[in-house]
Amino acid sequence: MTKQKQTRRQFAKTAVAASTLFTAPAFLRARNLNERLDIAVIGTGGRGGSNLRSVESENVVAVCDVNRTNLKFAEDRHPQAQSFNDFRKLYDNVKNFDAVVVSTCEHTHAFATLPALQMKKHVYCEKPLTYNIAECRRIREEAAKAGVATQMGTQIHAGTNYRRVVELVQSGAIGEISECHVWVGRAWGRQSKEDATKHGDIVFAQEKPAVSDSIPTGLSWDLWLGPAPERAFNNVYFPGPKWYRWWDFGNGTMSDLGSHWVDLPFWALGLKAPAVISASGPEAHEQLAPASMTASYTYEKTKEQPGLQLHWYQGTYKPPAWINGDIPQWGSGVLFVGTKGMLLSDYGQHILLPEENFKDFKRPEPSIANSIGHHAEWLHACKTGAPTTCNFEYSGLLTEANHLGNVAFRSGKTLKWNTKKMEVTNHSDAERFIHREYRKGWTLS
Repeated sequence: MTKQKQTRRQFAKTAVAASTLFTAPAFLRARNLNERLDIAVIGTGGRGGSNLRSVESENVVAVCDVNRTNLKFAEDRHPQAQSFNDFRKLYDNVKNFDAVVVSTCEHTHAFATLPALQMKKHVYCEKPLTYNIAECRRIREEAAKAGVATQMGTQIHAGTNYRRVVELVQSGAIGEISECHVWVGRAWGRQSKEDATKHGDIVFAQEKPAVSDSIPTGLSWDLWLGPAPERAFNNVYFPGPKWYRWWDFGNGTMSDLGSHWVDLPFWALGLKAPAVISASGPEAHEQLAPASMTASYTYEKTKEQPGLQLHWYQGTYKPPAWINGDIPQWGSGVLFVGTKGMLLSDYGQHILLPEENFKDFKRPEPSIANSIGHHAEWLHACKTGAPTTCNFEYSGLLTEANHLGNVAFRSGKTLKWNTKKMEVTNHSDAERFIHREYRKGWTLS
């Protein structure tokens, strides 16, 4: 990339940041940095517990969880906070708060997030942003209307390594990039008990259980199900992150770890929406996401993004360069392929390849400031109106792309995607994976 192009890119980034600042409501820009926010926390177990601890510099005024054990954890830490097991009641009863942290399971993210945006409250939501593409589009639109500070919980986005990789890509260090390969070693999903043991998976179901287990004491199973189809409780869904393997509740490794790993090329290359998506792997199952699969995306060149191919691999699948030994065989990674070389990265390290071609390479000066912390960045934005780096517009596009990989896999077709119309133009059956019919009593309005 030439110096002139880099200047234009940096100018665009500055313009976006400035527009975010000056179009924000006045109350966002006027808040005293020393003044504490009043925060409601929805989901207080697992990641929710970690997120709760990360915002305890502020006033936690309400806590909510469908699991009594998790709720007690939050109540003990914040005895002054109002307590709920249904976030709908929280929104009905708590009015004087500034921001919300959403750490529920994926299938209820949009339901816990939308009311806050409609009330013009700041929102931090765990990844992936929503359960499906239609929900994602709705959240993106509502966030834009609300003009509040938003952040999706991809904490690695705040890491120093990702920022240095983005700078290398955007400086033109490896030339024009035509391919990107993203792989993760995790093989969790539908598989045999033998394979689950080998891959370190705690779930080894291959079909929807025909029997029910006793609901754990303190768990409101009906509230946990939320908008998902009704089914009897079974230990293969809960406790822990077992649920994300089941299509009714999550979207497997693609949407879970894709939020972290595909984030890097999305950021570095300024990607928006793919035009063509295909996927491969085992035969798609109606209930369970696959342990291993691949997905390929064609991004067409526009004013906003370069044209390139992005390939996703999970579980036992790996990129050709990895299989052939052309690159270090890291367990997970992102490989950018350019006209001048390759750039390989994981969460904490990166290398330019072939190394001998870059022995005298002079790195660009850092242009992206190191993060003050993913949660801290959001809290600062809540008080000042400053932009966040993983806001719902950016993370919404990322989430939509990851979901499209699953839509292609479940459809068994190569899909042509019209992002403006939010529709697959060549396969009408894919529509059922883009939208969802909700259980009686649940609406996203």
